[in-house]
Amino acid sequence: MDADWIPFHPNPKKPDFVLPEGAVDAHCHVFGPAETFPFAPERKYTPCDAGKDKLFELRDFLGFQRNVIVQATCHGRDNRALVDACRAAGDLARGVASVGPDVADRELADMDAAGVRGVRFNFVKRLVEAPRKDVFQRIADRIAGLGWHIVVYFEAADLEDLVPFLESLAATIVIDHMGRPDVTKGVGHPDFRRFVDLMGHNENIWSKVTCPERLTVAGPPYDDVVEYAAHIVELFPDRVLWGTDWPHPNMKSHMPDDGALVDFIPRIARTPMQQRKLLVDNPMRLYWAQD
Repeated sequence: MDADWIPFHPNPKKPDFVLPEGAVDAHCHVFGPAETFPFAPERKYTPCDAGKDKLFELRDFLGFQRNVIVQATCHGRDNRALVDACRAAGDLARGVASVGPDVADRELADMDAAGVRGVRFNFVKRLVEAPRKDVFQRIADRIAGLGWHIVVYFEAADLEDLVPFLESLAATIVIDHMGRPDVTKGVGHPDFRRFVDLMGHNENIWSKVTCPERLTVAGPPYDDVVEYAAHIVELFPDRVLWGTDWPHPNMKSHMPDDGALVDFIPRIARTPMQQRKLLVDNPMRLYWAQD
């Protein structure tokens, strides 16, 4: 792994917050193990091994019952580690893959059978080569018949340019980490208002209210992120998802305790109904309802 890589927390706390029955960790990853599933030659980082067995162990320890596993950029478009984890979990996992416009129909069908239900479009330039919207549009056309949705990852500064493209997509769109707002600016800042307005005007757009550890300036316990996530949960309770982001790729300042991250949930989803929608009803509707 990279010399400055911070491995996942070796001994997370048992959460104080008891998750509702059927809770889904709707954003997590698997890395390798590299000996079985080599990392992509074009990767921007080399992580530690963090395979499916460790992920499922964490799932059970924290009190989740299901996972949605998102393809990691270190594996590029080689989705074998993701598919293997989904198959091993059976009905307890679904996946979000990374594909190119030339992906074979046979490969799409195989991934669909394994539990993949979406593709990820990554616009974060420090993680991937400069993406082209026309390429992503061709991918969207390819997966339309499968009923898959699209997960989009970008940084707040890029949203204004992306709005026309996002509004042109017919599929359900899930935006990672609230579009990575600058939490020093306040929820009333035009940058965050643009994101809120995008969700307000487009009922097919969802958001993950995830990764306070990535968005924070203050550090744990992430007080400076609470109002952003709580605002989205309050406005759009039927279109929000939550996940640990384990094993937390590319964290430079600190490695979060996954148990403490679970304890962050009731600070942003403040009623039992909001918690159930965020953790059970919404992910089940998006990832399992068609089965």
